[in-house]
Amino acid sequence: MTKSLSVEEKFELIKRNTEEIIGESELKKLLKEKKQPVVYLGTAVTGRPHIGYFVWALKLADFLRAGFKVKILLADLHGALDNTPWPVLDKRYDYYKKVIPLMFESLGVDTKDLEFVKGSDFQLKPEYMYDLLQASTFTSVHDALRAASEVVKNAEIERARVSSLIYPLMQVIDEQYLGADIQYAGVDQRKIMVLAREVLPKLGYSARIEVMTPMIQGLQGSKSKMSASVESSKIDLLDDYETIKKKLQNAECVEGNTNNGIMAFLKHVIMVIKHDKKEKFTVERDKKYGGDLHYRGYGDIEKDFVHKKLHPQDLKMAVAKEINNLLKPMQKERVKLEKSSKEAYK
Repeated sequence: MTKSLSVEEKFELIKRNTEEIIGESELKKLLKEKKQPVVYLGTAVTGRPHIGYFVWALKLADFLRAGFKVKILLADLHGALDNTPWPVLDKRYDYYKKVIPLMFESLGVDTKDLEFVKGSDFQLKPEYMYDLLQASTFTSVHDALRAASEVVKNAEIERARVSSLIYPLMQVIDEQYLGADIQYAGVDQRKIMVLAREVLPKLGYSARIEVMTPMIQGLQGSKSKMSASVESSKIDLLDDYETIKKKLQNAECVEGNTNNGIMAFLKHVIMVIKHDKKEKFTVERDKKYGGDLHYRGYGDIEKDFVHKKLHPQDLKMAVAKEINNLLKPMQKERVKLEKSSKEAYK
């Protein structure tokens, strides 16, 4: 399948569901000139992964289908810089290393060109540290804190730690040391990506293409993103069906208002999967309420929801079933994963 895609088809596959691409013309040139480009995504080993991670798993699946080498940086040192206690750092890395591959299994993705990289395996080398020190001389405290503000927990000026300054600079240097042509992340990483395009050329390296997808809203309110640190805002990858249903029952989903985490997850994850598999999204309803509804695209779901033809309760139960199906590979490994998680999140 990958070999048959044209440059334009690869470009459209990469671009779909993105919020911004910095360097679109560079991306088209890259696709024309390089047989197997490299893209990387970094995830700091902090809180327990949740279903919001499927947004980037799906996008990385797009990159794999477009013929890319995909690297996932399991950023253990970044985790420490973002408040993960040093004594549990390796335990959290181990948990991420076990659970994230199951997300790709759930999506049915060919992972032969997917590689996991542990941050400390290369970030402690002398040449990396030398470049990190160089980068610090080209970056003001203001710019480093600004870049970290939406990513690092302690990046507020009043209580900022030195780690808040180091974190974004390491993410800048990672692009070079991972041999990446593209860095991909959520749009909350935008300021760090812009900083990378400014700083790397000063070190004698090329600026990379930056690809961003939207952040999924949490289940409790439309203003905040789904967060591993707020239990009620997320569905954990290890949640069972009853827990999923309970969390969705309590989730904010006002009739007629699409600005909520359930609709966002439906749009950016479930309906993308349905489109790729050429399947319909089904909402089961009693015949006295009109019977089952079947949808091929998100637009039709949104239209019915806005016009109050689709009740939040029915939608929640349909989404709960889809999420439960998505988490089946994790449920099969639940005993091992729970043991690993307890060690990592004491």
